[in-house]
Amino acid sequence: MTSAIRTENLTKMFRRVAALNGLNLDVPEGAIYALVGPNGAGKTTAIKILMNILAPTSGRAEIMGTDSTRIAGSALASFGYVSENQDLPEWMRVDAFFAYLRPFYPSWDRDLENELIKQFELPLERKLKHLSRGMRMKAALASSLAYHPKVIVLDEPFTGLDPLVRDELIEGLLERAPESTVFISSHDLAEIESFASHVGYLEQGRLQFSEELVALSARFREVELIFNGPPTLPEKWPDTWMHPGSSAAVLRFIASRFDQERTSAQIRDLFGEVRDVTFTPMSLRSIFLAMAKSGRSVA
Repeated sequence: MTSAIRTENLTKMFRRVAALNGLNLDVPEGAIYALVGPNGAGKTTAIKILMNILAPTSGRAEIMGTDSTRIAGSALASFGYVSENQDLPEWMRVDAFFAYLRPFYPSWDRDLENELIKQFELPLERKLKHLSRGMRMKAALASSLAYHPKVIVLDEPFTGLDPLVRDELIEGLLERAPESTVFISSHDLAEIESFASHVGYLEQGRLQFSEELVALSARFREVELIFNGPPTLPEKWPDTWMHPGSSAAVLRFIASRFDQERTSAQIRDLFGEVRDVTFTPMSLRSIFLAMAKSGRSVA
């Protein structure tokens, strides 16, 4: 599968602090890829390097085969970029803003522009500085979609927005997603879970895992065992069992490499027959919390 975004041993130092530490990322073309992690994990730094806003200390990054350090001028016409802190010419009216941008993008689609303006209910006669934050984000996204970019990069686009505006932005993005690769950073896990196809977890500048969201959800389960009396706990747990805890006749843990047949066999080998076994799917937020508490990779 062709890669839309790749990084190789990407490192960025700010004096002695490593914002990124040997990041190896591979985003398949056509994916809706969510890069998630706590504040300060390095998500924005990675995006700024991809968009040639920052230079890497070492390693390399590329988008659609183009080295990020060469993304400038006409090369920008293939990529869309929206940031939560993006500067807009606030003195411009919305209609003047779109008119100003059109000549820079040979593939600008006036029909699509009009569709997006109507869909996002953008007030053309108002200045950008008089728009709400949600409306400014809509204007920024519309201006990045109107020229059919091959890759759309979004840095925390939903921060501070009310649920209705978030839903409208996601709807507009998904309608254009089939023709683009979407790369989005966010800590809003509930929103990401509703539309991302792939997810990567970044922590302290290191990629802890990267995989399809469906596969990630399939391999995590909360497991509850009920015994006829207090269980005898083994001295050694399987490496893929996380956070075991027991109370009275109940034992709970998280299986990070769940396979019903294999996990059931492990339970029988360690405990013999148990009275009841329950396997419960986990939300993306629950998976990340479990991983953060474990302090280790779950790849």
